Amino acid sequence: MLTLEFSAGDLARSRFARSPLWEVVTSIESLKDPGRHALHLAWARDAGERLARDRVRFPLLAALVPVPAAYVPDFLTPVPESGEPTLDDEIDRLLRTGPEAVRADLDRISTPLPRAVAELYEAPARGLARLADEIRAYWETALAPHWPRIVRLLDGEILRRGRLIARGGTEALFADLHPSVGWDNGILRVAHPGYEASRALNGGQGLVLVPSVFVWPGVFSQSTPPNQPGLVYPARGIGTLWERGRVPVPEAVAGVLGRSRALLLMELGAPASTTELAERTGMPTPTVSHHLTALRAAGLTVSHRAGRSVLYLRTELAERLLGGHPENSLSVPPGLPRL
Repeated sequence: MLTLEFSAGDLARSRFARSPLWEVVTSIESLKDPGRHALHLAWARDAGERLARDRVRFPLLAALVPVPAAYVPDFLTPVPESGEPTLDDEIDRLLRTGPEAVRADLDRISTPLPRAVAELYEAPARGLARLADEIRAYWETALAPHWPRIVRLLDGEILRRGRLIARGGTEALFADLHPSVGWDNGILRVAHPGYEASRALNGGQGLVLVPSVFVWPGVFSQSTPPNQPGLVYPARGIGTLWERGRVPVPEAVAGVLGRSRALLLMELGAPASTTELAERTGMPTPTVSHHLTALRAAGLTVSHRAGRSVLYLRTELAERLLGGHPENSLSVPPGLPRL
C-alpha cells in the first residue's frame, strides 16, 4: 500500500499531464504479455507485425521492462515536468540522467542483470544513447501511427476529470480513478501488492496525474523523494481505440432521437472528435457535425477544444436518457494494481 498525505498546497499544485515515454514503457508490457492486456490485443498484433517487418530491435528497452513489471527503473519513467511533453522532450531528459542515478536505479533490480542492462550499468552515457535510439525506432513503428487518436482520448479523459472536480471536488476526482485507488480525508491510498510506503506531501509539491492508454489494467506510481510524485492510471474509453464493431443502440432511445443520433450518444461514453466519430460510425463528417450540433442544443452533449481538436462528451442528462450513471458509464474493468 502506498499512502500519500496531502496538504491544501498539494491539492492546489496537483495537475494533469500526458507522457509519450510512459506509453512506450507500458506498451512494451502489452506487447510482451498480450494475454493480461486483452484490450490491446488488436494493437499488439498489428505492432508486432510492423516491428518484425521493419526489423526494429530494442533489446535494452525490452530488458528494462520485465513482465510482470515488479520494478521499472525510475530514470525510464520520469514524472512529466510539463503538461504536454513531446517524446523528444522526455528523451532529452532521459539522456541527462547522471551515471550515479542510472546505477542507483539498476541496483534496485533484485535479479541478475541481462547483458544489455549490464552494459548500461558499466557505461551509462553510451547505454542511454543506445536506449534513446531504441525508443525512437520503437515509437515510430509501434506508436506514432496511433498517437493522434491516443492524444484525443487522453485529452478527453482530462476534460472529464475536470468536470468531475467542478461537480464534486477532489473526492469526486479520485472516486472512480481506479479500483485500487482510494481517497479519504486528505489521504490517497494506492493498493500496490507487496509494497508499503508512506509519504507526506506537505512540501506543496502536489501530485501529477497521468492518464494512460497502455497502463491498463493496472496503475503505476512514481513517488521517490525528492521528486514530485506521479500516478499513472487508465484513461476511460480505451477499448474504443482499437474496436471496429458498432456499439448497441437502445431501441427506445433510437425511437425518440433517431438511430444516428442515438448511436453518436452511445459512442460518446468517452470524449471524441467529429472526425473520429465519423470513422467509427461510417457517417460522413458533415452529417456527424449536424447531429452533434442538434444534440448539443438539446443539452445532451458538451464540447471542449483540446489543441486543434474539438472533443464532444455526453452530459448527465444524456446519461439518464441512456439509463446509466455518469460515474459508472466509463468504468474500467478491475485489474491487478502494480508498482
